[in-house]
Amino acid sequence: MPRPSRAQTHQKVEDPGANRHPGPHDVPARDGGAAAVRVNDPEVVAVTVAAVDLPVIGLWRDGDSGVFTTLTVRHALAPVEAGAAAGATARPRPDGSTFAALVEAVHAAGVLVMADVSTLAEGRAAAAQGADFVGTTLSGYVPGSPVQSAPDLALGTDLAGSIGTPVIAEGRIAMPEQAAQALAAGAHRVVVGTATPRRPVFAEGLTN
Repeated sequence: MPRPSRAQTHQKVEDPGANRHPGPHDVPARDGGAAAVRVNDPEVVAVTVAAVDLPVIGLWRDGDSGVFTTLTVRHALAPVEAGAAAGATARPRPDGSTFAALVEAVHAAGVLVMADVSTLAEGRAAAAQGADFVGTTLSGYVPGSPVQSAPDLALGTDLAGSIGTPVIAEGRIAMPEQAAQALAAGAHRVVVGTATPRRPVFAEGLTN
């Protein structure tokens, strides 16, 4: 499947989860109306691109503590080379590299960048450095962001009112009502995790 262009990815950013294997799990999400899938690891990205006729947002989680999501330009370009747009954290990187350099490299490859952030300040910085989408993905999972069991709708609202970059609501969205609330709060699109492929009725409800 061809890599999604900037325009195509702008239209299609919902996904059924990032940290799992592709194939049969993706079919219910697709059939339920998901417009894209988001997956972790370049090898999984490549298999997903071949298996599912949807745009793919790829990331690379390398490690399990601290900052470990798409850390460097190398980590960002590997999913791109496998056929995906890139998802990356906008938090400071252990090697001292910048998010702006990552964005520049991915844009030079002709694809988009979705920044995962946890706070309004991170979202503003990501937008200023060229992110094409800013996701609330990390809120509640990193120090300095509110710990809660529900989606961080307040962050989505604050981002939507502060930056011109489309905001992607992500994190603890498991029910259609929560997706509707996120969209009403200003999100451009909604990302749904493991609930969707396992329970396709969620996908159907979310797209309705």
